Amino acid sequence: MRKLWNIWSALLLLTLLLFFVPILLHRAPDAVIVQQESEVETCQVDITVIGLDEPVPLEEYVKGVVSAEMPVTFENEALKAQAIAARTYALRLTDFGKRPIAADVSAQVYNTLEKRKERWGKSFKRNERKLTRLVKETAGKTIVYEEKMISAMFFSTSNGKTETAQNFSGNDIPYLQSVESPGEDKVAPSYNKEKEMTLSEWNKALGMQWNDEMFKSLKLVRNSTGRVQKAVSDGFDLKGREMRELLGLASTDFDIAYDLTNNIVLVKTTGYGHGVGMSQYGAEVFAAEGWTAKQILEHYYSGTEIKNFTLLDSECLKSR
Repeated sequence: MRKLWNIWSALLLLTLLLFFVPILLHRAPDAVIVQQESEVETCQVDITVIGLDEPVPLEEYVKGVVSAEMPVTFENEALKAQAIAARTYALRLTDFGKRPIAADVSAQVYNTLEKRKERWGKSFKRNERKLTRLVKETAGKTIVYEEKMISAMFFSTSNGKTETAQNFSGNDIPYLQSVESPGEDKVAPSYNKEKEMTLSEWNKALGMQWNDEMFKSLKLVRNSTGRVQKAVSDGFDLKGREMRELLGLASTDFDIAYDLTNNIVLVKTTGYGHGVGMSQYGAEVFAAEGWTAKQILEHYYSGTEIKNFTLLDSECLKSR
């Protein structure tokens, strides 16, 4: 009887071991997952800004861009939309911090802490607190299209519609289509501008000699957004974007008048900037109407989503 009891006990012990050992083995990897998540949190993305001695932490960089690119007096949701766009633009352009980025309009303007102090003066502490809080509320958020970060282009002021990437560069990008952007004429200081040039200044800018007949035959061919796609005259054919750059115009929505008597060229423009992506003053209008940053961004970048950026999406963990 005792021998039978010993055999039964041994079988019971073996059964318990066979039950619990797989559970222990199954739970062990959880510790590895937690450790990996901890590593993700401490993996830092720094942005190398051309002209600065030291790289800038991503969120500090975003704050510097928002301070330079948008008036700090703008609505909170407009500023948050700018922060998300700036973060997305920087991460994509620098390949998660691997490549440097310019601090001017050739990329996106960045203001250092010193520049912000100089610019804001006595309002520095108040403005800095405001931006710090708003940028923190957007921390990690980026704009994606089909799970990939977009080229989050933005500009100052539209003419009531944004421009398409196709019209601007010849490349059709699904999320950079033309959308309505009403009400900017009521809030944007540079909605309408005029530029007066002498004939000699005009000729120098365009690199050719114009006469009265060329102005009389000048035709401005507009696209579906009302902007000049190309300008055509006798012996002259130039894209509207090139005209804007050569003449230093505010936008590609322009009209040209020529004073034959005084040899003066008057150019009137509507809007400010290239017109592609998010209009900053348009974002301000929508924010004042109660739109959230998410609604603003998903309006200007067609078919996109706002998703949290995790460093698992980048290359930083591969170096560990």
